[in-house]
Amino acid sequence: MDLKQIQDLVKMVNKSNISELSIEEKDIKITIKQKEDKYVTAAPVQQFQALPAAAPAPFAAAPAVAADPVTSNLITIKSPMIGTFYRRLSPDKPNLVDEGDEVKSGKVVCIIEAMKLFNEIESEISGKIVKVLVEDSTPVEFDQPLFLVGPA
Repeated sequence: MDLKQIQDLVKMVNKSNISELSIEEKDIKITIKQKEDKYVTAAPVQQFQALPAAAPAPFAAAPAVAADPVTSNLITIKSPMIGTFYRRLSPDKPNLVDEGDEVKSGKVVCIIEAMKLFNEIESEISGKIVKVLVEDSTPVEFDQPLFLVGPA
């Protein structure tokens, strides 16, 4: 099997719903695994564990946590982009929101810097900030939870 045939197999797997393809020919065995597109956002980044180098996925999923009845009614404000999370408009200004603050739909709750652009992230719901999930000036991923809000 030559390199071109292997590349064609990889393309075929990427375009299909096949999660894994194994082929054996004489003294060669090839296994092609599809990357998962799911984001693990239930746990902070610090809880991810690197898999061994031979594994195809870069992170291990955090263990499942039973739903807490007290927090099950909370709504999560998630990051709409990859960037750096900031809680204030500038270093000399107060935080935009703190735990316990009431927010209305459309209120700016944080800033995410992406490619030197500062994007104001607005709350899509009205309620009370129950928990801030991200430290100031830290990187965030797309769809990463930022705040837990108790609906009003």
